[in-house]
Amino acid sequence: MVQRPLFVLASASPRRRELLARLGLVPDRIDAADLDETPLKAEEPLALAARLAVAKAQAIAAQARNAGAFVLAADTVVACGRRVLPKAETIDEARACLDLLSGRRHKVITGLALVRPDGLARGRTVVSSVTFKRLTRAEIAWYLESGEWHGKAGGYAIQGRAEALVRFLSGSHSNVVGLPLFETYQLLAGNGLDVTLPAP
Repeated sequence: MVQRPLFVLASASPRRRELLARLGLVPDRIDAADLDETPLKAEEPLALAARLAVAKAQAIAAQARNAGAFVLAADTVVACGRRVLPKAETIDEARACLDLLSGRRHKVITGLALVRPDGLARGRTVVSSVTFKRLTRAEIAWYLESGEWHGKAGGYAIQGRAEALVRFLSGSHSNVVGLPLFETYQLLAGNGLDVTLPAP
């Protein structure tokens, strides 16, 4: 029986694993890359997401145990204009993000990168537009008490309570969650990862 090469996900995000499972894909290995995600001077949000995704994929592909594997990485950035919002680690950071995003349109940008078994790297960048309703103090408090904001870019997770506050979304919903499925499938299939083949 023909088997495909190892498929490695360079991310510890459970959301990305759940999204890949919708394609019938379960990573053979999860190796999260630990990189400095600070934007470079004057770096645009689109360029930041693309750069970090490629850097993560290449860092994990360079590990000896991942030689000859497909390595997929992604980096999701939430941007309001040119401003990149943080991954909220405190409730004050999350509140500041929601205050900024209230009633305004922002971009959710995911950089995708795939390092193939032959070592070549391929990437794509996906952008979705999201607009929250104008949020009241009570709505912000209601969302913050959920704890869903912790560690999330822009201080929210659309797959939870925040979806009730989204007035408009243009583009890929799965991209806002953290992994655009259409583009991910096209990237994998277009570079030789046959999702119909059994894992090693």
